[in-house]
Amino acid sequence: MSHIKLDLDDGVATITIDRPEKKNAMTYAMLGEFIGTINGVAADKGVRVLIVTGVPGAFCAGTDLADLATVPGSDRGLRGGADDHDIWWPLFQAPQPTICAIDGAAVGMGAEFTSQCDIRIASPNARFAWNFVHRGLVPDTGAGTWLLPRLIGVQRAMQLLYTGEFLTAEQALEIGYVSEVVPSDRLLDRARELASSIAAGSPHSQRLIKSLVHGGLTSSIDDHMVRHTRALAECFKSDDHREGVAAFLERRPAHFTGT
Repeated sequence: MSHIKLDLDDGVATITIDRPEKKNAMTYAMLGEFIGTINGVAADKGVRVLIVTGVPGAFCAGTDLADLATVPGSDRGLRGGADDHDIWWPLFQAPQPTICAIDGAAVGMGAEFTSQCDIRIASPNARFAWNFVHRGLVPDTGAGTWLLPRLIGVQRAMQLLYTGEFLTAEQALEIGYVSEVVPSDRLLDRARELASSIAAGSPHSQRLIKSLVHGGLTSSIDDHMVRHTRALAECFKSDDHREGVAAFLERRPAHFTGT
């Protein structure tokens, strides 16, 4: 029985991790299905926005250590090479805007996946912990050591990574790790409201914006402006730009195609 559910509705894909009895802890098989599902959605040009969530009360408690224990320590290894970004960084690599809706614990790998999303919203039940030091590991997707310092600052990230301590939903909101905290029974509805608002924009523009922002995390201003001017020139030639201008002048909603 699959623990990874996919729902497609009007351009919004919702991936739900569904293993509540283990607080959505990932087995090797689940992780493979989760990554494969994300990559499938990423390749679907009909998908405007991707939401990742868990069943009520849980997000992802990390790796299922009972499953991990079935593999002898000497046989454990990397699940891909350094260049296999679609394995390590599936949410970060997805061209669509991504929203993470967290209700419950996001620990270890679960916390890593929240970092890879563009926007994070949480319920008061959400908690985050990068507890890899307590397992003799470094953050397993690389998000904790690359994205997290950029999201919340080096000092705060180092404290969380060194101690493995939990970050509450309120603390996450205070430091800007999540954009908002909403009641549990409103969490998915709020994520869908936000997704609908995003889906009203140009997919062509949004994909370029995501690429520019991610690329800008490590590029110089000069390199960024080369990519920016190239992207802007591409926008001027796009169907979405023509439609956006026409919709404004005709005082009607725009109907973007993503081209």
